[in-house]
Amino acid sequence: MDSAWNQVTGTVAAEFSDLTDLSDATRIVVRLLVAGVLGGTLGWEREHAGKAAGVRTHMLVAMGAALFVLVSQQIGIESPDMSRVVQGIIAGIGFLGAGTILKGTGDEKVHGLTTAAGIWLTAAIGMAAGLGLEATAVLSALLALAVLGALPLLQRVLTRRTGAPPDRSR
Repeated sequence: MDSAWNQVTGTVAAEFSDLTDLSDATRIVVRLLVAGVLGGTLGWEREHAGKAAGVRTHMLVAMGAALFVLVSQQIGIESPDMSRVVQGIIAGIGFLGAGTILKGTGDEKVHGLTTAAGIWLTAAIGMAAGLGLEATAVLSALLALAVLGALPLLQRVLTRRTGAPPDRSR
């Protein structure tokens, strides 16, 4: 019985051998947490604006994108070949974003473009975090928040001054 138990525990230990030391585990946790927090922040803004894709969606998109590039790095994919992984994420997220776009009729022609673009950008932020470019990911998220939060306020102020009809694409 002892040899069977040793074989089982040895197999389980071998299955978890992808994390060779504490620094590897820390690196993975930090990158996934950064991706999740930044994605969640963008999702919170979208949810606060009453949009369907909110905190959980954006967190999962960012963390998923980060994990794809992280795992690719772990298995030894070199930088030139990483472009294929990135291209796959971009295309896949494009399909997810396309599902958020609805075409209507009359004055209300298209809905969901900003949400689709936000999901796409959230994936890019997740990829940056997953590749270890956390400062780039944070800066990008801050700029995205400015676009999503500050620009609509500026548009409202300018609309009141010029009398132009408000932008309904949001």
